[in-house]
Amino acid sequence: MNPVPGIGERPSSHSAFGAHGSVLVINSGSSSVKYQLVNPVGGEAIASGLVERIGESSSLLKHTYGGNKTERTDPIADHGAALRAVLAVFEEVGPDLDEAHVVAVGHRVVHGGAVFSEPALVDDDVVAAIEEIAPLAPLHNPANLRGIQVARELLPDVPHVVVFDTAFFQGLPAAASTYALDHEVAQKHGVRRYGFHGTSHQYVSGKVARVLGRRLEDLNTIVLHLGNGASASAVRGGVAVETSMGMTPLEGLVMGTRTGDIDPAVIVHLHRNAGMSIDAIDDLLNRRSGLKGLAGENDFRELHNLVEAGDEAARLALDVYVHRLRKYIGAYYAVLGRVDVIAFTAGVGENDDIVRGLALQGLEGLGIAVDPERNAGRKSQPTIISPDWTRTLVMVVPTNEELAIARQALALVAPE
Repeated sequence: MNPVPGIGERPSSHSAFGAHGSVLVINSGSSSVKYQLVNPVGGEAIASGLVERIGESSSLLKHTYGGNKTERTDPIADHGAALRAVLAVFEEVGPDLDEAHVVAVGHRVVHGGAVFSEPALVDDDVVAAIEEIAPLAPLHNPANLRGIQVARELLPDVPHVVVFDTAFFQGLPAAASTYALDHEVAQKHGVRRYGFHGTSHQYVSGKVARVLGRRLEDLNTIVLHLGNGASASAVRGGVAVETSMGMTPLEGLVMGTRTGDIDPAVIVHLHRNAGMSIDAIDDLLNRRSGLKGLAGENDFRELHNLVEAGDEAARLALDVYVHRLRKYIGAYYAVLGRVDVIAFTAGVGENDDIVRGLALQGLEGLGIAVDPERNAGRKSQPTIISPDWTRTLVMVVPTNEELAIARQALALVAPE
């Protein structure tokens, strides 16, 4: 099926910075920096790039602008050097950031804890608060924070805004966010369900309403963000009421290298009876499990090839993945009571028609189905993939977290 008419189009000109200027979006990881210069009004990415292998002998910088790609392999020692290299390639290759009229720098931060329920203008107090929350996301928040600190030094005259992965889920109902753990222990150590990928879930649920020409307040939507990390959410009237990830991104769906839901006693068992340390178990659950642990492969393209070749471990991995996904869809149907739209997004959700079809197989009794012809292939624009008779629309809606961050940053620094 063709994309829904009239939506998803982006201006073709890479030099149109827009009347409101542009926003530089930065996502700083432990050994990488992703960036994108965005026109938040028009929606197009003016330029984008990635610095990876920071701190290694052979780093890599990739920069794309105006259809041209630039690559450099000079060693990059740290995040400060990485961002200096990014600014240098903007100056040498373009676009010129002064001409682009950068009105804000938007930063992705994974964990906002119980402190941040919305984007925040960066100052010393915000930096201190992010640092205090770091134990909740020790692999992510320190790297995010380092990117913020360096960017503030290099771009001191531009306001910096932080957007949190957890913010969209900050207002989850207490029944959904509370673990049945001793209350005092949970309160003292910040143990609750926070949820992640919130920027994507918020963007996609809002995009669904705009695509369909419906009021967001009238729609009940299940969003399935399926990438190497995967999460599901139930969104009622634009407000998240459930999500699959918990205190950390480990809970919920089966993922590329993460277990998703698992009996907590497994951790105790492995520690007591297998002699595994807590750090070793953490590594097992987060980096050596999921599809990788079951089949030795977490790239779905290779996994499907293995299934076609008759590999039983790959077939089991796919079955486990789809079973967990279908179980969450059913659970969120019960939470919402009525589901108007199921939206697939992110790398697997947008590109893997096999997973989309299998995930909804057997749900015809709930008025949910996928049309094989409409579902076929990758989807680069919002597309309806359900047959005409269903009560629930099934859609593929490409996510755009960078655009969402840029728009939230612009709204904070230049409210209309």
